[in-house]
Amino acid sequence: MIKAIIFDMDGLMIDSERVTFECYQERLKDMNLTMDEEFYKTLLGKPIKGIYQRFYDVYGNDFPIQNVIQDVHQLMAERFETEGVPVKKGLVELLHYLKDNNYKTIVATSSNRDRVDKILAQAKITEFFDDSICGDEVTKGKPNPEVFLKSCQKLGVNVDEAIVLEDSEAGIQASYDANIKVICIPDMKYPEPDYAAKTTKIVDSLEDVIDYLEDIS
Repeated sequence: MIKAIIFDMDGLMIDSERVTFECYQERLKDMNLTMDEEFYKTLLGKPIKGIYQRFYDVYGNDFPIQNVIQDVHQLMAERFETEGVPVKKGLVELLHYLKDNNYKTIVATSSNRDRVDKILAQAKITEFFDDSICGDEVTKGKPNPEVFLKSCQKLGVNVDEAIVLEDSEAGIQASYDANIKVICIPDMKYPEPDYAAKTTKIVDSLEDVIDYLEDIS
């Protein structure tokens, strides 16, 4: 019996990947550099050290990645302040459904605590979650399963009583290694066949998760 739903944040609940990509392009343009979508997709779901390495591989070992990421987060924050936080289709309906049907909920993300709390508040969805666990609260990021195993511990459920909702291959791998069912809702990148095979289901939007839960209940 499924008792808990574990949510990734960026690209899953928040339509932030496209915004992030555009902000990287804007920042790199100031440095007379470019970034294409294919390169950006290789960053999705990677832990921070993996992201650093991708930039070093492409732009050189002296690339000021920490400063660039800080600037990108600042640009994103400014856009969210002025334009609002863009949430994914079906998110609000799913959150209401889960609350009405007494599912436990938690956000499990690689982002740090300050950013997570601010974005959830801006999107007006904080109240729908019982807890959250952030990138600065685990020793190893996705694809390591630590964040999802700790999510189950925080909620007091077994791994077979939870489902992870993810958009990234790293998140799929982390769920799989944690022995937790994972439903993938792809964002900018559809999972490669090896990862797709590790999912319980791949659906078009968060709305479809309600149908899945209804079918298994």
